[in-house]
Amino acid sequence: MPAAFRLATGVDDLNETRRLCRDYRALLAERARAAPWLVERYYAESQYEALLDRLPELHARPDGAIFVAVRGGQICGCAMTHRIGPETCEIKRVFTDPAARGHGLARGLFAAAMDQARADGYREMKLDTMIWLEEAIGLYGKLGFTPCPPFYDLAPDAAPYIRFFGRAL
Repeated sequence: MPAAFRLATGVDDLNETRRLCRDYRALLAERARAAPWLVERYYAESQYEALLDRLPELHARPDGAIFVAVRGGQICGCAMTHRIGPETCEIKRVFTDPAARGHGLARGLFAAAMDQARADGYREMKLDTMIWLEEAIGLYGKLGFTPCPPFYDLAPDAAPYIRFFGRAL
């Protein structure tokens, strides 16, 4: 069954996106067992819930976007972008339901986000990730992302656990 990739619209899409983002946070907490303080520092539950409430504002058009992957009539993946420089955007919180993995959903979300970013005039896309998300890091390489310097200030104790990638659009 093929998937569709589109901009999120309406309350139902946002609620499903928030659900996926909560699952993403849970995955980070599971994978970062060697440094649980890292998840608490950057994804403290109360702060994360406040961030989820602000998703439409943080990723508002025309500087950003929220994308969903739909398969079998269900939203099963999300990704979002926002401006971090005059011609640079960041892609964040790319996540697919575990039951829907293996069907190219993350790749499709990246393609939709990169196409929209190009159309919006961005020339570069960046991202960050934790070292424990090995499958994601592998996908980034396949999509042409290469390591780049940090694009925000990172606490020295967090630096060993965070990787930064970018690519031209």
